[in-house]
Amino acid sequence: MLFSSITFLYMFLPAVLLLYFITPRKLKNTVLLLVSLVFYGWGEPKYIFVMAASIIVGYVSGLLTGYYREKGKLKAAKLAVILSVTVNLGILIFFKYSNFFISNISRIGGFTAKLLDVTLPLGISFYTFQILSYSVDVYRGEVRSQKNIIDLAAYITLFPQLIAGPIVRYSTIEKQLKDRKETADLFASGVMRFVVGLGKKVLIANTVGEIYEVLMAVPDGRATVFMYWLASFAYSFQIYYDFSGYSDMAIGLGRMFGFRFLENFEHPYISTSITEFWRRWHISLSSWFRDYVYIPLGGNRKGKGRMFLNIFIVWLLTGFWHGAEWNFIIWGLYYFVILMIEKSFLLKVLEKLPKLVRHIYSLFLINMGWVIFANDSLSKLGNVLKCMFGFGGLEFWNKATAFYLMSYISIFIVAAVGSTLLVKNLRDKLIYWNYQKLYTACAVIFILIVMTLATAGLASDSFNPFLYFRF
Repeated sequence: MLFSSITFLYMFLPAVLLLYFITPRKLKNTVLLLVSLVFYGWGEPKYIFVMAASIIVGYVSGLLTGYYREKGKLKAAKLAVILSVTVNLGILIFFKYSNFFISNISRIGGFTAKLLDVTLPLGISFYTFQILSYSVDVYRGEVRSQKNIIDLAAYITLFPQLIAGPIVRYSTIEKQLKDRKETADLFASGVMRFVVGLGKKVLIANTVGEIYEVLMAVPDGRATVFMYWLASFAYSFQIYYDFSGYSDMAIGLGRMFGFRFLENFEHPYISTSITEFWRRWHISLSSWFRDYVYIPLGGNRKGKGRMFLNIFIVWLLTGFWHGAEWNFIIWGLYYFVILMIEKSFLLKVLEKLPKLVRHIYSLFLINMGWVIFANDSLSKLGNVLKCMFGFGGLEFWNKATAFYLMSYISIFIVAAVGSTLLVKNLRDKLIYWNYQKLYTACAVIFILIVMTLATAGLASDSFNPFLYFRF
């Protein structure tokens, strides 16, 4: 079930909210667990059992780890956490990467191998990382093991963030699971945040996504270099508004139920370096790899050579986490190389340059990264790069290019402005100047307009999946 669907907006969510708020406090987590399973099972009922197996392993491992830690038996505690990590990673690898390894090994070996008849369960990359972080944090003593399996399962399956994040740490909502307060102000801010995300997804991401598809479908005889660049800009905006829109909706839904999730995006396209970009983009994933891979490997504490090796491992895994295709691995290594260069000397050079130059530098590299990310066929990727840089035998400009540019320029301007701090700063100033009534009125009007336009858009579209659902 999609957040951006008529079924969710006007049937599932109202029913769930009503059921949740009439339920006694002690049963609210049980209700959240049940409705989350319905939400998940709506699209993939057979994979509920896979998720349930992961939860049970994480739960038992957590109990054993906590018990042995309290007894001072750290070796036994380590074995318990290794059990959770091994089983849950094994499940993830089987469903997500088995056919990748089979096809590549058979290609290298020169023989034909039959691929497994498996599909990727929705959200497995996200809920697996949540279970792993819980297991490791219990072992580290950063959280206590959860004795109530309903509460742990409610945390892992919580439908606002189940399918595509953010990756919520157990430590973030440990207290909220038992003691959270649903207030009118928090609920209202949740509605506003959800509608912002819905607008990002339906009104901007879907629109620029269609532009990307149209431009990439232009035959080579009519395509131009500029069209390829315009298509790359469209995809850059699509993935930002699609994914940050989902995160906004998840955070907003969490607030409606009394939860406060951490931010997952901080206006990444205003970055002036790639290092800064990755502090602002998919924060829950980059911080996960930092805390559970980079720092345990030694971080930057063991010399520059070891630091670069650790960064290499992190970005190889980051690319692979996104998908079992070579372009994702190349994408991860692409950022490894850039970050290594920035850490070596380039950041100091960039600091001396005008902010506009640093911003252009960052946007260019980010955009090229999305070109790699978007093309899962290496031959197609090579062709796109050739065409973008004038080696594809295409004209730079023609009349069709002018037509496409004039047709799409308005949505590109809206997308560009929306990715800056302009709207946030305006909102903050209204609040600072104590124009609370004006801000509230604007918020209500905004919600009504976005809901009307989004509903109209959803009624005419048959399917509008989020890009990160496939990861």
